[in-house]
Amino acid sequence: MSETQQETAYADEQPYTPPGATREPTAWIGAVVFAGVMLMLLGGFQAIEGIVALVRDQYYLTTRSGLVLTFDYTAWGWTHLLLGVLAVLTGIGIFLGQMWARVIGIIVAVLSAFANMMFLPAYPVWCTIMIATDVLVIYALAAHGREVRYR
Repeated sequence: MSETQQETAYADEQPYTPPGATREPTAWIGAVVFAGVMLMLLGGFQAIEGIVALVRDQYYLTTRSGLVLTFDYTAWGWTHLLLGVLAVLTGIGIFLGQMWARVIGIIVAVLSAFANMMFLPAYPVWCTIMIATDVLVIYALAAHGREVRYR
């Protein structure tokens, strides 16, 4: 054998870059941008849903006893409103490339999906769309969130 030995490369390892070099982002940066946009949109829609529950609870299809968790619509309104504001702020943090925003974004998307799952009997079609979008946001941030680091 020669004196130089070759190291084996593994598929999950990043290619070597010199310490002073910068890496270019891959096309998956679009998934993170998608997650940021969707968090802001979901946050806005979640806040609107919360305001409707606070202002006019007769708007929803079922009564309070028909919900999975029998909270008053006022409690659900505040829950959706707070989640919405937090989602919008987190979306802004994702656009700024903050690591904390990726972590909080995943947590907010999980909480949003859970809240919409519990609110499903009141507004089934809308809650289903919100849950599906939350799942996409979780995937984008969990699988491709590190791409923001290279911007």
